[in-house]
Amino acid sequence: QVQLVESGGGSVHPGGSLTLSCAASGFTFSNYAMAWARQAPGKGLEWVAGIGLSANYARSMEGRFAIFRDNARNALTLEMHNLQPEDTAVYYCAKYPGSSWTTNTKLSFDYRGQGTQVTVSS
Repeated sequence: QVQLVESGGGSVHPGGSLTLSCAASGFTFSNYAMAWARQAPGKGLEWVAGIGLSANYARSMEGRFAIFRDNARNALTLEMHNLQPEDTAVYYCAKYPGSSWTTNTKLSFDYRGQGTQVTVSS
């Protein structure tokens, strides 16, 4: 069955960096678009970045976050820099049902991991 396991979360000071990793199994990783999403306390799920043949980012993350995929290792990575308190959230690795997504379907995942907590505070 499909499994997505995130790791790498933690606590950092404002301006700090973290790298999140996702280990995927149970499907042909290279055939599907993948994404990172996050949910802050008391808020809804927010799309962070997605990657199929190319990467795309939410406007507030562009220039600070970078998403990578390693199809040989079935791995998804999110590098986060210049983190701010508003980036505090649970971050999820997610799989799309196909090889791409649209603006209207960017949160239409068919699988999502359990999440990893990122806390940014001074």
